[in-house]
Amino acid sequence: AYSQWDHDPRVYRRTSQCDRLCVDIGSHVAETPSPDVSHQYTPKCLSAHKGEATACPEVWQDGSSLRTTIRAENEVEANKLANNYRFGFRKWKSHVTERPIEDRSDIVRELYSELNFVRPQGSLITCGNIAYLILFGWWISLAYLLVCVLMFLTIIGVPYGKLCWKLSCYFLWPFGKSILKPRSLVRRCCVKFPHCEAIPEESDSKEVKESTPLLMPPSVPIEVPPQRTRYWCRVSTYVWLLLGYPLLGLIHSLACFLSWILVFTIPVAKMNARTLAIILLMPPEDVHIHRLKKPQGCDSQVLLCCYHAFNWYYYKYTLDGINVFAVNLLPLVITTLVVGYVDTENQFVSSEAKFAAAVSSIIPLSYYIGMGIASISAQSNFAVGAVVNATFGSITEMTFYITALLRGHKAGTKCYEEIVKAALTGTLLGCILFIPGISMIIGGFKHREQRFNSRSAGVSSALLFISVGGVFAPTLFSKAYGSLVCAGCSSSQANTSGPFTCMDCHYDMSGSNEPLYLRHIEPLVYTISVLLPSAYLIGLIFTLKTHSHIYDIQVSDPTNHKHFISSGHGTVHWSRLRALSVLIMATLLMAACADLTTEHIKPILDHSSISQYFIGVTVLAMVPEIPEIFNGIQFALQNNISLSLEVGNCIAVQVCMIQIPLLILFNTFYDVGFVLLFSDLHLWASIFSVIVVNYIFMDGKSDYFQGTALVVVYLILLALYFFAPSPHTC
Repeated sequence: AYSQWDHDPRVYRRTSQCDRLCVDIGSHVAETPSPDVSHQYTPKCLSAHKGEATACPEVWQDGSSLRTTIRAENEVEANKLANNYRFGFRKWKSHVTERPIEDRSDIVRELYSELNFVRPQGSLITCGNIAYLILFGWWISLAYLLVCVLMFLTIIGVPYGKLCWKLSCYFLWPFGKSILKPRSLVRRCCVKFPHCEAIPEESDSKEVKESTPLLMPPSVPIEVPPQRTRYWCRVSTYVWLLLGYPLLGLIHSLACFLSWILVFTIPVAKMNARTLAIILLMPPEDVHIHRLKKPQGCDSQVLLCCYHAFNWYYYKYTLDGINVFAVNLLPLVITTLVVGYVDTENQFVSSEAKFAAAVSSIIPLSYYIGMGIASISAQSNFAVGAVVNATFGSITEMTFYITALLRGHKAGTKCYEEIVKAALTGTLLGCILFIPGISMIIGGFKHREQRFNSRSAGVSSALLFISVGGVFAPTLFSKAYGSLVCAGCSSSQANTSGPFTCMDCHYDMSGSNEPLYLRHIEPLVYTISVLLPSAYLIGLIFTLKTHSHIYDIQVSDPTNHKHFISSGHGTVHWSRLRALSVLIMATLLMAACADLTTEHIKPILDHSSISQYFIGVTVLAMVPEIPEIFNGIQFALQNNISLSLEVGNCIAVQVCMIQIPLLILFNTFYDVGFVLLFSDLHLWASIFSVIVVNYIFMDGKSDYFQGTALVVVYLILLALYFFAPSPHTC
């Protein structure tokens, strides 16, 4: 059978697919087998020789064994996969090293093709191709038609006018057609022997004569192409470059930009880019357009051949390891910062638009930060990886909190402090309920039932209980010993000794009962801010050092499960220096975007009918976590629900045990009025969420029903925040 990749120059073979490293992660299945039953599980990996299919899933699980074997191409990738199972490390799905193209599936390989090969074609009448005709085809074809007329008017540019006419017809419906370039080859060779390997012409006539008997009988003459004027010595070439090429270059650049931004139409971008860079700079007589149904012989070279303008799988497309969506959103970050800091008076762009752009800019920056953390951790030891995860994973998300507190302190209002507390609570609720819930739902549709290690999940659950209990301990203390303050009380005029009706009652520890706050609650807050990071450090020591057998992470040979020396580190996308530079730059940009967010959130808070609680719990809390949501979903689709659950738990624990203590430390040195006292709604919503999620995780199994329960609870809590009155300080 004819392979569609035989003519793709990007397809080349490096090593066998089975020449890999594997990471064995034990204790990954919920149920422990009986001691008298012995199980041995060896993952199967089909070789990737030519013409054979590969069947190596990323995760192998034996339902009766504690061992889960994860495939890794090299040592760096193995370290990244192992870090995903370690407490305190950010979970990252994308690869941090380059993957050989021959080890990818045919669908993924097609994404990286250069559209210069012919393959067996299916139906060309598709919705995507029709959409191309409506969105791109007609105006690109019209542009070529106008340039065609212009070239004919110049008389000397008639050959390029004919070329434009052919390309006008081509770009109106390019599917199933090929743009070919004739080779300078021995033509009769391809006629007499269509499957031979053609030999280019040599300048030495003696060598040509000696090689002639190898290809054909001496009596058959060799057809030599006629001599032509050199391309750059023609006057018509410069007329074309001055009049026709710039106009078409503008058209193709616009089409390339629009189709690239849409992501799923990247084949259209490739087609326009290849035309602009190669085809339009060729002699017009060398460009031939044909409708092909089979590969051409050796007398021509395929320059462009497109069959489909739309491909759903382009969401997997990466550039230097960076997802295409993160690449496309990077200009949004730059534009947002330039407009935000230049148009300070909001003359050209409104505050609402700047706020939306600033919040959206946080999404790609969160992705770059996650990629940088994963790259450094995979290339470093445990200690360095844990420090990088705790430091950058917390500081980058704290930039919004600190800038909001500073702006609120400068404006003399406590409203920003309430927004920060709502965002912290929203992050907890989203990571505890929504991320595991949506992962269970989507993973449950593909896999009937998914299992996870209940013991390792118990470690995260215990730390989650400790962290939430510690964060809300001062609030519970204030309920027990604080003073109830009401905005106004009244009674009926007829009976002054009767009951009073009071409005807006709350516990105020910082004002009316300041001595109790300074003597009791403030020392409690400082004590908790020391105990929580200590508990986090103990959790690291427990899971990475003393009780690492809970995760049982080891690198082994997939055939005999014995330790071996790595066959290579692989080519990393980002070196440690580059990853650190990206981390620092992304953190600074994140701080700038957070500053713009807090600057332009005030008009929304003042004129919005929605509760400020709801804005903090949803938009400000969950937008930075969008990359983590997609990571959790991808893990669940690959039947690795354990990592989907750990994605949310890891963030929630870091919020309580690192970020909040750092905010308290910052408030100690620079008093911005941050008090670790939460409203009743924050308190009971968080406690209820922790109880619900621990009950669902109890049996070590998950399905879409349990995920639906978590998501429904999350939506109920969001409804409470939506209808809740705004904080009294706002």
